[in-house]
Amino acid sequence: MSAHEAQQHFLSGKKIVVAGAGIAGLAFAIALRKLWPPSIEPPVVVIYDRDAKESSIGREGYSLSLNGVDHDSGLYALKQLGLLDEIVDLAVFSVEEQDRKTGHFTMWTHEFQPMISVRPKAIAGLPTAGMRIARRDLRRVLVEAASASTDIRWGTACTSVQQLEGGRLRIRLVDEESAETEEECDLLVAADGASSKIRACLRPDDNLQYAGSVQMAGSARFEADLPSPLDANWGGVLTGTGASCFFSRVDQHTLVWALSILEPEPRPKYDNSDSQQAREFLRQVREFGRDIAEPFQTILDATDPSTTLVLNARDKQPFPHDMKTGPVLFVGDANHAVSPFAGNGANLALKDGWDLAEQLCQSTNLNRAAKAYDKRSIPRAVSTLKSSHWRIKVGHATGLSYWMYRIFFTAVGAILSLLGR
Repeated sequence: MSAHEAQQHFLSGKKIVVAGAGIAGLAFAIALRKLWPPSIEPPVVVIYDRDAKESSIGREGYSLSLNGVDHDSGLYALKQLGLLDEIVDLAVFSVEEQDRKTGHFTMWTHEFQPMISVRPKAIAGLPTAGMRIARRDLRRVLVEAASASTDIRWGTACTSVQQLEGGRLRIRLVDEESAETEEECDLLVAADGASSKIRACLRPDDNLQYAGSVQMAGSARFEADLPSPLDANWGGVLTGTGASCFFSRVDQHTLVWALSILEPEPRPKYDNSDSQQAREFLRQVREFGRDIAEPFQTILDATDPSTTLVLNARDKQPFPHDMKTGPVLFVGDANHAVSPFAGNGANLALKDGWDLAEQLCQSTNLNRAAKAYDKRSIPRAVSTLKSSHWRIKVGHATGLSYWMYRIFFTAVGAILSLLGR
């Protein structure tokens, strides 16, 4: 390769550090290798993740949604990454099951009577408009794909960053033994999640905001098949009493549930290893969900207390990159954290990773790449935040508001059924 060829791209031969081996960070690394021009020397990419590889992937025993309704969807991003077929094979509900009108998002009354079942149309080139997948399965596929060409260093966190005089960055690293080291790079991609240490370092006032709702969640395991109707569909129950509950199959014998309520303040840290706290947790869930018909109580009976957790719904608005703090780009929840009510976090993360890599490959400098990336990522993040706040409002509606939503969803559901959708 000639010196001229090596200088054709502003990142050629440079060092890129990715903070966080989550969905966004892994998608970025895979996309960059896939999109990089083969005739040009590539940058050196290193990913750091605070967790050990086994704990990071193995502990994620819940499922998440991937959709394929537009070009900002997670399934479309996976197609771009070349991983779609592998991911579809791991779906909680197979494409064949969805063709038989199962595996769709459904909203039920407190008696598990369906109000509406959503079966959107997929865009051209995708086998389905939506699917559920165990997060550990998605992470495993992404880790394997990224590891083929990228160095992932587990058990080491990027805790802070400093801009040097020449424009490079010095990153502070802390390993599992609390040993500190430093490393320099030309570009830092902050993909270290909602509680990003890089964001806290560079944007200390840009904090998560409490969205007014608390989720109490757990995982139930059954020796036999899952109870009906949760063996066939996933979705949420509206009670009209201020509580709602989400249910989703993880596999043939396991489902996750998350009961949510409105509370004025976020709850303190919950320790599920404390038997007294765990008993009180389940007592409260039974009380808040007392109006939800069976199989709700049976599901709680089958819940392993060690899987229970409390999630305070927190989110934050996205921000554009001005590059004043140096060559640092934020992706996924590190930029625009969303609460579980969004139901779109994985889709945003996958598309963020792809779009950032694409703009870096196509642009002539970092500023142009950042602006082009922001133009794509910010609007979809804003839309997702608005949607999640609306879902919180609907899920906890009472009185006349509840009945208006119930009548609306039932009517729309009936129309969609008549149309065969």
